[in-house]
Amino acid sequence: MRPLRGISFKIASVLVFIVMAALIKSTSAHVPPGQAVFFRSLFAIPVIVAWLAWRRELRQGLRTVQPMGHVWRGVVGTTAMGLGFAGLAYLPLPEVTAIGYAAPLLTVVFAAMFLGEEVRVFRLSAVALGLAGVLIVLSPRVTALSDGAVGTAETLGAMLVLGGAVFAALAQVFVRKLVLTESTSAIVFWFSATATLLSLVTLPFGWVMPDGREATILIAAGVLGGIGQILLTSGYREADASVVAPFEYVSMLFALAFGYFLFDEVPTATMLSGALLVVTAGILIIWRERQLGLERARQRKAMTPQG
Repeated sequence: MRPLRGISFKIASVLVFIVMAALIKSTSAHVPPGQAVFFRSLFAIPVIVAWLAWRRELRQGLRTVQPMGHVWRGVVGTTAMGLGFAGLAYLPLPEVTAIGYAAPLLTVVFAAMFLGEEVRVFRLSAVALGLAGVLIVLSPRVTALSDGAVGTAETLGAMLVLGGAVFAALAQVFVRKLVLTESTSAIVFWFSATATLLSLVTLPFGWVMPDGREATILIAAGVLGGIGQILLTSGYREADASVVAPFEYVSMLFALAFGYFLFDEVPTATMLSGALLVVTAGILIIWRERQLGLERARQRKAMTPQG
């Protein structure tokens, strides 16, 4: 275990994914989200294959025991990606990032519902706190929660991003099933492959011919997506998830910076306060997971015969 190395990989992956989102956002006025998913997924594949070959894990990365598990994970994950990319066209980057933080909170709920995982009062309370924060972020964008006039585009964007978070949480439930029989390499590779194919379903719904600048940006987004996935995987190889996971929330700092300097997006007090609640809830859940993990480890050690 090399925690500092793991944290460094995690922060680097967060930065790369925010840059990728900013690139996608810069083309969102012209390029449909399904087409953006295609570029993001297709051009990540060569990066992932090269990485697997370098680690001599290419055969392992292509081997699968549950092909249909990857298909279903691909359907749900591709939907999440498409909805998130669509939302980038309507909302500031920091808001999209903050609403996206609902995904790990909802994963706790869905894991209890679909996987039978035990969720106690502490984690349920943290989830409720985080979802309250998401509602605060959403409140200026949704007519039912807002006192003033809200544009239809803003409301649509909020619903798209929230829908993306729901599907992202469901995708994590599928991943939790897959890790029982599949390697991390296989999960990473087959998601990119299935997302590339599934994104072609949107072809009849208005794909465009990107100009040279847009094509370059979209290809770069795909390459960065592959690099980000590698950095993320490497981070979790180097340190425990409970050590690495909290640094996901550094993405808010990056999103605020990119939103301000690239898109002239000034964060509101409402968005920041809601995001703070969501981040606090996420960190509390991660802390509780670590405590439970340490407790289980002590119990296993106590049950191990000595001598």
